Amino acid sequence: MIPYSTVLPPGIRARTVPGINGLDMHVLEAGYPEGDSPPQRPAILLLHGFPELAFSWRKVMLPLAHAGYHVIAPDQRGYGRTTGWSADYDGALEPFRVLNLVRDALGLVVALGHSSVAAVVGHDFGSPVAAWCALLRPDVFRACVMMSSPFGGSPALPLTAGGVDHAALAALPRSRKHYQAYYGTRPANADMHTCPHGVHAFLRAYYHVKSADWQVNQPHVLASYAATEMAKMPTYYIMDAAQNMAQTVAPEMPSAAHIAACPWLTESDLAVYAAEYQRNGFQGGLQWYRCGAEPRFITELQTWAGRSINVPSMFIAGQSDWGTYQKPGEFEKMQRTACTDMRSVHLVEGAGHWVQQEQPGQVAAHLLEFLRRL
Repeated sequence: MIPYSTVLPPGIRARTVPGINGLDMHVLEAGYPEGDSPPQRPAILLLHGFPELAFSWRKVMLPLAHAGYHVIAPDQRGYGRTTGWSADYDGALEPFRVLNLVRDALGLVVALGHSSVAAVVGHDFGSPVAAWCALLRPDVFRACVMMSSPFGGSPALPLTAGGVDHAALAALPRSRKHYQAYYGTRPANADMHTCPHGVHAFLRAYYHVKSADWQVNQPHVLASYAATEMAKMPTYYIMDAAQNMAQTVAPEMPSAAHIAACPWLTESDLAVYAAEYQRNGFQGGLQWYRCGAEPRFITELQTWAGRSINVPSMFIAGQSDWGTYQKPGEFEKMQRTACTDMRSVHLVEGAGHWVQQEQPGQVAAHLLEFLRRL
């Protein structure tokens, strides 16, 4: 394994916190207390998405720490150097459902000596986890920042029809499939983990095609979940039916010159991700997608039907990120009903999906301004 001491900026440390809801959780910390018990600094919890790691927060952790916060970024369940989870496709999915992911976050906060955090910040699949943290335990998660994935609220009672029409996508003249449905299939992990060009190259192409560097990304509001509307999204979201994800992104591999000049993801940065995903595979993160499509876990969340996020909240995404619009209506519902104290929305210029890596200065500035105004 790559020693984190060789890749982290000075002021960020890596360690393992044992006994967190059945996990030994690997965390990165900045602004950590030196012998304070309980910690004197307010905490900020940063939750990464797929296919990322706690390492994806490395560029915004120090500005937050310098502002006086204890900044905590874990490898979440299924990822990186956190252990105690199973990647067995045929194993139990319950540990990966959103309520248990909230419990993971709560357990970590308490284990590190905090009774609450100033804010929970989630990116990509970490965004709905952060949202549910704030919805379920506003006493602990006193503010919420969602990034790149809007939260449209808890499932309604009764569960309303709608959403992705997979049969209609398949029936299009150019047959398509939704990437989340693909991520729930048995072959998805091996397609990426053992792809012919290797994990490092796969991740380079995947990160590139979802960034602002891939200039084809011109996201906009979609009118509905109609298959013809959904098919307007790039193929990394609405895939060609006969292709897997590695095959989808491979043609967009950036040139050697572009890679050498890429300021937001160097080859040494990418090597950290590649080493962890080569070692673990992708199934741990893919289990989250499977839970998101599992009816029993969706109906479980109906317990909180109609309940909103009432703590101060904010949304950040890249201007070139289709994630803002991939679920038609969610972006608007987040601002209108799901969050009652939405302080601001920022679509960051020069960033795609990996906004805190592509434009860390702007993201840190937005976070600090939000925190200052709490």
